[in-house]
Amino acid sequence: MEEKRIFVLDEKGNEIEYEIVLTFNSPKTHKDYVIYKEPGDTEDVMAAIYDETNNDGGRLLEIESEEEFQMIQDVLDAFMDEEEE
Repeated sequence: MEEKRIFVLDEKGNEIEYEIVLTFNSPKTHKDYVIYKEPGDTEDVMAAIYDETNNDGGRLLEIESEEEFQMIQDVLDAFMDEEEE
């Protein structure tokens, strides 16, 4: 399986590489989401809304509500359960 990467600029303008765990679109919110982590065996993940509407390759936006966080957790749990099978 080919690993997918995302590059994120930190607050100092440094480019940091992350590994994409999962991307999905929610029919309920009509938003695209990305779940990503530091490369390697870490289980700690981060999630963001992926906005592709600007011309510079897209940007990550903060999750807006607890309901979104829970929906993302549910999707991630289902994905991990499927991967284990």
